[in-house]
Amino acid sequence: MTDFVSVERPRLHVALVTLNRPERMNAMAFDVMIPLREELERVSSDNDVRVVVLTGAGGAFCSGADLENPGRVPDIDGLTLPTIAMRSMELLERVITAVRTMHQPVIAAVNGPAIGGGFCLALACDLIVVGESAYFRAAGINNGLTATELGLSYFLPRAVGSVRAADIMLTGRDVGAVEAEAIGLASHSAADDQLLATCYEVAERIVGFSRPGVELTKRMLSASLDGGSLSAHMREEGLSQLYVRLTTRNFEEAITARKEKRPPDFKD
Repeated sequence: MTDFVSVERPRLHVALVTLNRPERMNAMAFDVMIPLREELERVSSDNDVRVVVLTGAGGAFCSGADLENPGRVPDIDGLTLPTIAMRSMELLERVITAVRTMHQPVIAAVNGPAIGGGFCLALACDLIVVGESAYFRAAGINNGLTATELGLSYFLPRAVGSVRAADIMLTGRDVGAVEAEAIGLASHSAADDQLLATCYEVAERIVGFSRPGVELTKRMLSASLDGGSLSAHMREEGLSQLYVRLTTRNFEEAITARKEKRPPDFKD
């Protein structure tokens, strides 16, 4: 836990990771993003945590690049501007990959603006739950840059389709909570004061399932984004299914629990 990132345990087996720089709308300064990556890596290795909820303190999820106080990039002594720029982007990219490679599913609790890199951070999560004040913006195009950063042009077309992604990215317009849920960008919506409670309900449902079943499902969903062919992906899915079926008694427990009209108790 650092000044800019907090980790709490609001429910059994659920970790809440909060960007805690509300005075800057949780902007992506390096002294925020580096601790965030480190905390995510620590939580990923915590075997008591089964689901992670990621949010921002105050009235924003993450407002993207901090244009006023970006912080200092570490370990750049003696480097010139082109190399410093590359190292800077690599640091931010490692945050996105840290989210994607966590053992646990990650739920983005978007409680306000998710702008630029903050939009990318939300998309890197496995599920997005929006509060009524949430909105998304591919801000680069509005700032005279490209709208592509930190995987946005990779994740967004896969989430909402290429035409909708082009509309969002080329116009730089805001996508509010209602539209986000309608186009499949958000998985659930809630009133602002019920946002975290809704995330915890989703998390607790996931916690009730088999650990390897959930982890492998997350891996296969991620792998499907890069799937080269249907047949190759189905082979990978089949191996994952067989792995859990043959190395655990989860399937038998599910059948027994249904017969006994009780929740299953997966021992993995």
